[in-house]
Amino acid sequence: MTRPRAVSTAVVVLLLLAAAAPAVAAPEGQVTWGIHISLAPTWFDPAETTGIVTPFMLLYAIHDAMVKPLPGNPLSPSLAESWTVAPDGLTYDFVLRKGPRFHTGDPVTSDDVKFSFERYRGAASKQFKERVTAVETPDPGRVRFRLKQPWPDFLTFYSSATGAGWIVPKKYVEKVGDEGFKKHPMGAGPYRFVSYTPGVELVLEAVDRYWRKTPHVKRLVFKAIPDPSTRFAALKRGEIDVSYWMTASLGEELRRTQGLTLKPATANNTYWVYFVDQWDPKSPWHDRRVRLAANHAIDRAGINQAETLGASRMTYSLIPGHFEFFWQPPVIAHDRARAKQLLAEAGYPNGFDAGDFTCDAVHAGIAEPIANDLQAAGIRVKLRPLERAAYNKGQVEKKFKNLVLSASAAFGNAATRTEAFVAAGGTYVYGSYPDIDGLFREQAAELDRKKREATLHRIQQLVHEKAMFAPIFNLAAMGGYGPKLEESGLGLITGFPFSGPYEDVKLKDR
Repeated sequence: MTRPRAVSTAVVVLLLLAAAAPAVAAPEGQVTWGIHISLAPTWFDPAETTGIVTPFMLLYAIHDAMVKPLPGNPLSPSLAESWTVAPDGLTYDFVLRKGPRFHTGDPVTSDDVKFSFERYRGAASKQFKERVTAVETPDPGRVRFRLKQPWPDFLTFYSSATGAGWIVPKKYVEKVGDEGFKKHPMGAGPYRFVSYTPGVELVLEAVDRYWRKTPHVKRLVFKAIPDPSTRFAALKRGEIDVSYWMTASLGEELRRTQGLTLKPATANNTYWVYFVDQWDPKSPWHDRRVRLAANHAIDRAGINQAETLGASRMTYSLIPGHFEFFWQPPVIAHDRARAKQLLAEAGYPNGFDAGDFTCDAVHAGIAEPIANDLQAAGIRVKLRPLERAAYNKGQVEKKFKNLVLSASAAFGNAATRTEAFVAAGGTYVYGSYPDIDGLFREQAAELDRKKREATLHRIQQLVHEKAMFAPIFNLAAMGGYGPKLEESGLGLITGFPFSGPYEDVKLKDR
C-alpha cells in the first residue's frame, strides 16, 4: 500500500514544481534592420563563407556553430557543449549538446558536423584540407578531428575565422542541393527562414525552442537600404528599428534626435594602407623612408573624428586591439614636416607622383582624407574607388599597384590575421620577408602559449619596424537604434559590428 501512495505523492510534487516554474514568454513583435548592403543568397550557406564578417550577420540568425563568439567569450560552447585537445595537439574531440534540432525537426548529429566540414569551400578551406587528415564520428553525439601536425589555431579557424564549424542538415542539403539550400536555407539557429526578396528584404521567424534561450522577438526583418541618409530617415520615421553603418554627421544628428540612440561598437575591422610595390627595387615604396613618410603624413586622429566621432581605437596595427596575441606598437605621430624630411632623404625633395590609390568604394570616406594627407606631404596619388566585387577580385588576384586601402573584419587572432595579410602564401599577400616568414612557421606549430605569444609579438614588431603598412585605426562601427528597443544587440559580441546574438534582442514592454 505504501508504494502507490509514494508514487502518487511524487507526481503531485512534480506537478507543483512545474506550476511554480516561471513560464517562458513566447516570442512577440517584430524588429526591422536597415542594412547597408544588398543581401546575397550565398550568405545563407555557411559553406561559402568568405574571410569577411558580413555573412555572420545572417549565420547568427539562421544557423548555429559548434563553437562561436558570444557575449563575454570568443570561443563559447554552442552545438558542442565541450571539447578536449590531445597533449600532442593532433586530436580534437567534441561532445555535442543534447537537444538542438534543425528547422527540419531533425536532431543535430555528428554526421551533420562531418558533412558540413567536408562540403565547406569558403575561406581557409585549403588550410583545412592540408591539415585535417580525418573527421571521425564514433557515435551520433561525438566528433573527432585528426590533424597531420599540431595546429594551435585550428579551433579559431573552425569556430569563427571561417564558416567551417557552422552546421547544416545533411539530409536536407542532399535532398534539395546547394542551389535549393540557398533558396530556402534550413539551419539550427534561433530563427527560421520565411522569405527573401532579392535587393529588398529577408524575413525570419523565431523557432519555438532554441537551446541557449527562447528568442524575445517573433519576427526579424532585414531591409536593404544602401544609402546612409535614407537609412537614417527610415530610422527617424520608425520604419526600421536598427540602422547599421552610419556616417559621423548622421551619427551626430542621430545622437541629437529624441528617442534615437547612437551605439558605436568596436569591431574586428581594421584599415591600413598597403604598399604593394615595396618588394620592387625600382619602386619608391621599396625605400623604407618613403613608407615611413607616408605613415607620418596621415592624420589618423582627424580621420577617426571625421568618420566615427573619435570612437575608433588607435591601435597603429592591422591587428585589432582585442585579438589574442595583440602587440601594441608605438604611436605613429602625424608629422607632415617629418614626412617631407624623410622624402627628401630618400631623394624626393619635391615629392613624387605615386599613381593609383585603390580602395573599396564603400570605404571612400576613409580613403579620401588619407589621399589628401599624402598629397599635402608631397605623395601625389589618384584615388581609385572600385565597386566591392571588383575590388575583392583584384585583391585576391593581387592585380593592384602602388597603394591599396586594405581592410579586414574577420574574426580570429593575431596569427590568423598575419597569415592572411603578412606571411608568404597568404590570400592577400603581395610579398613577404624571410625573417617574418621564418618566425611565422615557428609559431604555427608551437603548443606552448607563452613561447607562441613571444614569437607573434616579435612578428608584429618587425611589421612595424619595416613599415610594411600604414595602419589607420580599429573601427568602431556606427550603429543606431530606435525607441522600441530595450536591447538592440549592438556591441554585445566583442568585435562583431552587427546585432547579436539575435535571441538577446528585446523590445520594450508596452
